[in-house]
Amino acid sequence: MTNSLLRYKKNQKYIVFDFETEGLNLRYSKPWQLGFIVAEGSQVKLEYDFHIDFPDLDISEDAKRITHFSQAIHDRKKQNKEKVLDFFDKYLYNPDYLLIGHNVLGFDVYIHNVLRLACGKPSDYSYMDRMLDTNCLAKAYKMGLKHPDGNLTLWQCKLNNYIQKGMKTNQQALLREFDIEFEPDKLHDAVYDVKMTLEIFHKLIWNVEV
Repeated sequence: MTNSLLRYKKNQKYIVFDFETEGLNLRYSKPWQLGFIVAEGSQVKLEYDFHIDFPDLDISEDAKRITHFSQAIHDRKKQNKEKVLDFFDKYLYNPDYLLIGHNVLGFDVYIHNVLRLACGKPSDYSYMDRMLDTNCLAKAYKMGLKHPDGNLTLWQCKLNNYIQKGMKTNQQALLREFDIEFEPDKLHDAVYDVKMTLEIFHKLIWNVEV
């Protein structure tokens, strides 16, 4: 163990983010909510809740139920998608921040790209070398794996694609495993989810050496 590990970097800056979408298609599903927090160590410094204006949203009834979508609330809060993207990308592409999310490598990075393309921006995944996915780190923790020397992103991508029967790394399972207090009814709200993800992350980095 060395002081270079994240568990010892109390002043490390993080962005934790999550999209809620109209569906699960990684190429076409449009995001209607973006929640993200700015943190220093385990302390939340800023939080943002953006509802994104797409005139042709097509959210299934099942997705509405799971994410607690309300058309009235969305209509009241929705903002121009170009302005939301520009604001978020100033943080996302800032190298001072490490980026955290749960299943971001399997979902949210693609949804961010959907938003960029919808705003007339080119695909740009250059931020991914600063990404820490709590779903991938949880798999490493449960399998007793250590990060090998080499590319951290590639290692996480391999874990993202690994499936083991009976291994539960969803957010609710990890919150219970780490005895983190949470309100189940609030899960799948982007802002609440990122706060819970930050707490999971700070448990995981004492079990996985990154």
